[in-house]
Amino acid sequence: MKKSLLKSAFAVSMALSLTSVSLQTQADMLAETDVKFSGYIKADAIFSSYSAGTLASQNLGRDFYVPSLTPVGGIEESTQFDAHIKQTRFRFTTNTRTEDGDNITGVIELDFLVTPGGNERVSNSYVPRIRHAFVKYKGWTVGQTWSTFQDVSTLPETLDFVGATDGIVFERQALVRYTTGAWEFALENSETTITPFGGGGRLTSDDGAVPDAIIRYTYKDDWGHISIAGIIRQLSYQVGDVIDDTTSSAGLSINSKIKVGDKDDLRLSFTTGTGLGRYVALNAVNGAVLDAAGNLETIDSSAYAISYRHVWNNKMRSSITYSALSVDNDVALVGTSATESSNNMSLNLLYSPTKKITVGGEIKQATREVESGDDGDMTRVQFSLKYAF
Repeated sequence: MKKSLLKSAFAVSMALSLTSVSLQTQADMLAETDVKFSGYIKADAIFSSYSAGTLASQNLGRDFYVPSLTPVGGIEESTQFDAHIKQTRFRFTTNTRTEDGDNITGVIELDFLVTPGGNERVSNSYVPRIRHAFVKYKGWTVGQTWSTFQDVSTLPETLDFVGATDGIVFERQALVRYTTGAWEFALENSETTITPFGGGGRLTSDDGAVPDAIIRYTYKDDWGHISIAGIIRQLSYQVGDVIDDTTSSAGLSINSKIKVGDKDDLRLSFTTGTGLGRYVALNAVNGAVLDAAGNLETIDSSAYAISYRHVWNNKMRSSITYSALSVDNDVALVGTSATESSNNMSLNLLYSPTKKITVGGEIKQATREVESGDDGDMTRVQFSLKYAF
């Protein structure tokens, strides 16, 4: 009888022990992190000609279209050729299942654009840079990623890095964002760009004490979606006891992607505001200008873009894109060399022999005009091959 009781007690003990181990194993499995590596390799060949000047070697505007860098007021020079792989990028995405059944997502993404290292003389080496580095958990996003003021889904499919550059919001930065349903609320890194009194090189100020505040609402339906985003920000500049001023800035951005037929789509963007500065057209216009007394005066700007994407068949597609920027400058403050307007139009043909490879060609025509009345055109032909993995 005693032996039987001992055996039963031992069996129960073993069963409880195995159950505990099993539960612990399941908890450990839930806590495991899955890691995904993705990205693409992209090679670009670019032919550029300018009607009123040129861009020096290693100039950013030779890698992709930057509205403020289109030369004006000079003489026409011969066509420039550039080839690079700087758009190539790689991305690590992690997903961790918590003990409560939630997911933690982490992303780190890098590419090789807009970095000071490297040259084209021997090895063509380029320094990687952080694009995204953020964590998502229970509706919260913390880290660096696309600004909440930007609707990434309406970016056109172009070979150029940005495409509709003049007419859209384009910004990645550190932020804290909370998403609930169709609403997004964010506080994002602040930075003020300033034109000196009378014009001249850009002044960059990080003197602000308040993060940029952004709210976005997105409505989705079978026909596509529309998003409306508003931003309020503080512009600040301090130089010892000489200059110390702060002013406010606000803007609105409306974006939409509309399905046309079974496969085509129309992408629309409109942004307007005062003191938007770096948020629009890759900072073609600054957020504010200093007056004679050292006070900040915001600069008004409006931008829009439209892109139609047509799918010819299951391997071939095209996008025609137009974008424009208009700036309301006070010439007495900014001088006559400030950008008054810019625009660009592009047309491409892309072919994917397999889903992972895309080759294509694109032609772009861009114009910039400054307050003096001087203007300049850029014509660019670009060929690319991209392998996504």
